[in-house]
This record gives sequence, structure tokens and C-alpha cells, in this order.
Amino acid sequence: MADSDFLHGVRVVELAGGQRPIRTIQTAVIGVVCTAPDADPVKFPLNTPVLLTDAYAGMAKAGQTGTLARTLDAITDQARAMVIVVRIAQGDTEAETVSNTIGGVAANGRRTGLQALLDAQALLGVTPRILAAPQLDPLPVATELIALAKKLHAFCYLSCWGCETSEQAVAYRDQLGGREAMLIYPDFVSWDTQANAELAGYATARAVGLRAQIDNDRGWHKTLSNVLVQGATGISQPVFFDLQEPSSETNYLNSHQITTLVRHGGIKFWGGYTLDDSGLYPFENYTRSAQILRDTMAEAHMWALAQPLHPTLVRDMVEGINAKLRSWSSGPDPYLLGGSAWYDESVNTVNDLKIGKLVVDYDYTPVPPLHTLTLQQRITDTYLMDFAARVAAGA
Repeated sequence: MADSDFLHGVRVVELAGGQRPIRTIQTAVIGVVCTAPDADPVKFPLNTPVLLTDAYAGMAKAGQTGTLARTLDAITDQARAMVIVVRIAQGDTEAETVSNTIGGVAANGRRTGLQALLDAQALLGVTPRILAAPQLDPLPVATELIALAKKLHAFCYLSCWGCETSEQAVAYRDQLGGREAMLIYPDFVSWDTQANAELAGYATARAVGLRAQIDNDRGWHKTLSNVLVQGATGISQPVFFDLQEPSSETNYLNSHQITTLVRHGGIKFWGGYTLDDSGLYPFENYTRSAQILRDTMAEAHMWALAQPLHPTLVRDMVEGINAKLRSWSSGPDPYLLGGSAWYDESVNTVNDLKIGKLVVDYDYTPVPPLHTLTLQQRITDTYLMDFAARVAAGA
């Protein structure tokens, strides 16, 4: 309590201690990079992140050429979600378009292409968590998307660029890695109102839209696998699917961490895998759980920085984290299987404490998706033992 001069009266000091509620970060925020030569340049200036709280309204200004209009259409088929759009110039060659998509820093100091998504928080107040560059993600762009996802603590969805067979897709997968990415093969087919025909493409756009929809309606603990995809009329390449056959083409792709597409009660993604090689984050929801916990806990404790480092401060933080972990781990469809926070005296030395350094530990267990179901079927004559009695009972 601050000291003061003499007072003949009553002093009231408001104390703001105690456990503080922790709010989960926004997760269903999509970030896309698109071309749109005839888009409204005021609504979609080049290399500038633009927030669409209503992607339907954004479609009216997206023009008809390039990838933006079809990307927004594919997203809105799945969900009403916040979308951050960076419009880039379409190059005269594919190589120029690749460079424009990857982007960098312009002479005026502003980021361009994919890098412009790094400015979204500063300019728009929101961070994109679900990333794609539909129809613009050959290998150089894919590797840059993974790097960007790491920086933003986001997750990106990639196509098997140029692949026409499952074998080519598996060979392509070996060129990429990272827990922040999902690789998809083949592509969807959907009706294009400009071409007046069915065209292939935009699986990654439908993936980010579906991811946002699942986040909003179910939660980030559910992968996008085995969920009906809206707006698709077919699959660009036939992929053999048999739910019980280990040698099926879909199982071959899944075994190489490639998420594929199936038609079974509608058209769906089948897989939900990441490109992680560590074994710790095999599924999309494992990575996203780690990212969401990390950023939620960090953002929730900004208030504590520069506060007096009393034991009560530490206790309040530990209790707050435990309360949030209990909340995530409870209910009929919990986001986590469990988690706990604690103060470890062994890692908080006197020397560290006296210079304002504090370590608070917490752990958690993500919810694994059911991946392999074994139903043990047995033939038996048990139900023939009372055959005669059952005949007599029916007489």
C-alpha cells in the first residue's frame, strides 16, 4: 500500500487482485491470398489485408476473374466467417504470380502477398488462424504458407499442386513438413457460374470454410474429417475408398499423412492429418489445440506483467489457468481430456525471482479423433441352445 501524508479521515483503496476469467482467443478467422484483376480496388486494394465480416457482401466487389470470387463462394458455402483477404496482382507468367503470392516487403516498408497477413492484427485487430492460397499454392508458396502459419500460430491447408495420381501426391508430400499444415488430394468439382460448367479446384478454400464452421458450431477439438462439404458436386480424380480395406487408395494416402476426399453419404474430407514428423501432432486438432492454448494463456496474462511479484499474484494466475482448463475439460463434448497448472519451486530460483522472472507450468491432453475402430465379430451356437423351448413357446 502506498504511503502518504497525514489524513484525518478514511482512505479507500480499490484492490484488483483475485482470479481473473480467461477468454479463449478467436479461432475461426480465415486468411486468404487471392488474385482478382477486376475487383473493386477501393474495397480490395493490392497487398493490403481487408477484413470481411460478411463474405457474401464482399463477393459483390470481388469481380469475376482471378481466384477471389470463387474462393469466397467456396468459403460461404460452408460458413459465415470472418475472412481476411489480401489481393495480389496476377502476374504475366506463373512465376510472377508465385512471387506476388509469396510477397515480401515493398520499397515503402509495407508487406506484400502472404506477408501482408502479418499486418492483420495491427491494422484490423484480428489475427488469421486458418490460412490458404486457393489455386495459388505450388511448392514454393506451400513452403512459405507453412512458415507463415508458424509465425501466426495458425494452420494452413495445401493442395497437392500438379498431382494427377495418388503416387504423385505421395511423392509431393515428401517435399513438405510441419505440424501447421494439412495436404489435400485430389480436388473438388463444383459449378462455375461464369464458365457455365463444372470446374475442378478450390478444395483448400472449402477446407478453410469448413474449418471455421466446425470451430463455430462444434469446436476446435473436432477435425474436418468425415464432415459433409457443401457446394461440391464431385471429385476431380476418382479415389478408391473402402471403409474396411487397408489396401484402398484412400488408406494409402492417409498412411502418408495426406487428407483425401470421399463420396460416402455426401462428399467429405477423409483424414484430418498434419505433416508433422515428430509423432506428437499427427492430427489437425492436436496442432490447433496446442496453438489455441498457447495464445489464449499468453493473451490472458498480459495484465500480470509489471505487477508486483507477490505470492498472491502467482496463486491467482495458477488458479485462473486451472479454472480455464477445467472449463475446457468439462461438459458433454469437452475440448480437452484434462489439464492442470502448478508452481514449481525447483525452476523458480531466488536469483530469477529477484529479477522478475517467473515460470508457471501447465499440461493438457488433447482429444484424439477415433482413427481405427475394431469391431470383434464372433459366430456362436449359443442362441441355438434353447431352440426347442423357443419353438414350444411360440406354439
